[in-house]
Amino acid sequence: MTDWIDIGTLADIPQRGARTIRFGDGQIAGAKEIAVFRTGDDHVFALVNECPHKKGPLSQGIVHGHSVACPLHNWNIALKTGEAQGADEGCTPTIAVKQEGGRILIARPASLKAAA
Repeated sequence: MTDWIDIGTLADIPQRGARTIRFGDGQIAGAKEIAVFRTGDDHVFALVNECPHKKGPLSQGIVHGHSVACPLHNWNIALKTGEAQGADEGCTPTIAVKQEGGRILIARPASLKAAA
């Protein structure tokens, strides 16, 4: 059973933008930060806040469609799967996220799983 954490409302995340959430000691897939993204069509996704290429902060990238462009080297990362797009290779771990009763919930970090 997944343990969910309430992180706020959809309005707390800018459209086509991101918000970051910090977690303790970084023992979750080596990450201390999770980026929660809101797309132009109000879908919400959560990823470890590191590009698989050079660990760029994905939360600072440009969201387009259901992807984010890494601000360091412009790698495009699919928000649903965490996979690099095009000729680039690599994957960022994803975190389960859902909207319920106007709130955004993410899976507790212990439930973090790598993208397929």
